[in-house]
Amino acid sequence: MPAMPVEEAFVWFNAVAPKGWRVELIEGEIHVTPPANGEHEEIVSEITGQVRDHRKDLGRYTGIGLYVPGASVSGQVEPDLVLAPKGSFDNEEKYHDPAPVLLVAEVTSRSTGDNDRHKKILGYARAGIPVYLLIDRQAGNAVLYTDPAGEEYEHQEIFKLSKVVPLPEPLGFELDTGEF
Repeated sequence: MPAMPVEEAFVWFNAVAPKGWRVELIEGEIHVTPPANGEHEEIVSEITGQVRDHRKDLGRYTGIGLYVPGASVSGQVEPDLVLAPKGSFDNEEKYHDPAPVLLVAEVTSRSTGDNDRHKKILGYARAGIPVYLLIDRQAGNAVLYTDPAGEEYEHQEIFKLSKVVPLPEPLGFELDTGEF
């Protein structure tokens, strides 16, 4: 059987993945992730609730795909949470331009944490996403990346989970990680 180009394999995996499974092509590697566990989803739910309490003008998108140039050949990723003005992704596309995105958040899992800690940072910075929030469950930290410049974020702050994380403009509120 002839080898299949990675882009074609990605499309195939994406088409046959069971409902709830996530397929991403990151830095040229296909990652197939099972549905998140309850703790993971509780953290995402808590973040979305706090965003709703502070910023009713923002959409809180879970399971939406972004086209993140440079994250891979195809640039297709699905962050755990995307914050953008409501209506930013009001179309039939599966993967969207990240231009309206104000924040992406990832909650680590043992199987995919290294992607969240390393590869995705490059893609999100390259895409110019203003804020990347990494909830690193294994390390017990919330890591806030801001001010994208090229392939990196110029600022990184680490907060122990249970502390308050000040989200900079364009968000402008504090995220209480005490419920994480």
